Amino acid sequence: MKLGVFYEHQLPQPWGAGAEQKLFNDALDQIELADRLGFDHMWEVEHHFLEEYSHSSAPEVFLGAVSQRTRNIRIGHGICLSSPRYNHPARVAERLGTLDLISNGRVEWGTGESGSLIEMHGFGIEPEQKTAMWREGVEQTANMMTMRPYPGYEGQFFSMPVRNVVPKPVQKPHPPIWMACSRRESILRAARHGVGALVFGFVEASQAKLWRDEYYAIIKSEECVPIGHAVNANFATLNGMMVHENHDEAIRRGLDGFRFFGYSIAHYAVYGEHQPGVTNLWKRFLTIKDDMRETPGSGSIGTPKSVREHLKGYADVGIDQMIFIQQSGMNRHEHICEALELFASEVMPELKEREDERVKKKDEELAPFIEKALARKPRMAELAENEVPNVESIGIVLERRSGKDYATAGGTYADPTRGGAIPMASRETFAKAAKAG
Repeated sequence: MKLGVFYEHQLPQPWGAGAEQKLFNDALDQIELADRLGFDHMWEVEHHFLEEYSHSSAPEVFLGAVSQRTRNIRIGHGICLSSPRYNHPARVAERLGTLDLISNGRVEWGTGESGSLIEMHGFGIEPEQKTAMWREGVEQTANMMTMRPYPGYEGQFFSMPVRNVVPKPVQKPHPPIWMACSRRESILRAARHGVGALVFGFVEASQAKLWRDEYYAIIKSEECVPIGHAVNANFATLNGMMVHENHDEAIRRGLDGFRFFGYSIAHYAVYGEHQPGVTNLWKRFLTIKDDMRETPGSGSIGTPKSVREHLKGYADVGIDQMIFIQQSGMNRHEHICEALELFASEVMPELKEREDERVKKKDEELAPFIEKALARKPRMAELAENEVPNVESIGIVLERRSGKDYATAGGTYADPTRGGAIPMASRETFAKAAKAG
């Protein structure tokens, strides 16, 4: 089973001077450590306006820093919000391509719809639209990364003309696509689209097996019609994690932070009312935390032995990746680092044993089904060279609209096919021409 670390950039109040800066720098240190210790993936969310729960509103910037602090760990958007009203598909393609280049091909492209009204309404999105927006955004971003040129699109939620979107990613045809899933229906939808299931729900191994088996049954069926240009058949789920040789100390260090993770997302997505800049979630959490009798997903908070046995149950039923939430609530940086090191020495070896063999066997088994699925994918028609339109420079357009000679602004660099070499215009002339518009 592969192993990942997960970041929301949680920051409960009160917020002292420099708290956000320390939060981000501590996270970079933790991920650099996880890379050295042999963790396979790191995942970084995208959320907006979710005070205390997530200060990760620009993951592409943070992940760029991660790419330069690490060497082997896979770098995952967990997730990149896919609605064109959050992120224009061309900008997503450009950012993914750039991140894949500077990380030497280590990007995992997690996608998602968004799940809170405070975010959706902040960007003019209604819940009824978000699934269709996800599909349009993901499908067209994948096309932009694989087509030269991209033939243009007139859609329900965005439109753009013919363009060649650059840079292209290292990984061909594009980085592996995942989808955030919170329930059975979305897991099955991920399978129908041929993308990995990032199961952001806390389930025991027995329930995870049922969903995993249903997911792979669809991957192998005619229902699977890829949304991208490759199939990413992988099933990942989450646990809170804090490991210590003393069980009670592991609980003391990690349980409240993990409980806050669940409490705060439920506040924004399920039952809460929020006053931006006013509501204090941590203060509210402290009044109810001792009444929380159950904490699903906390089985990886404990001793190395108990955590190893707990996780072996997921590996045994075929879960491809377990992703760990550590940076949550008031969990301390030094405790997170200590837990990562203890996990790597006492828990990881058994979980990573024969992993290459498992992946090879799975890939061989799925190869014929994936080949058939890709044959079912509808594809945009490529443009012949004579079908690619010319895109005029602004000078040509202004010249035609105004009747003025804007070509002289090109000076010695002017295209001689438009009338020969032209003397260099002065800066003043060019400025006046631009202002005249």
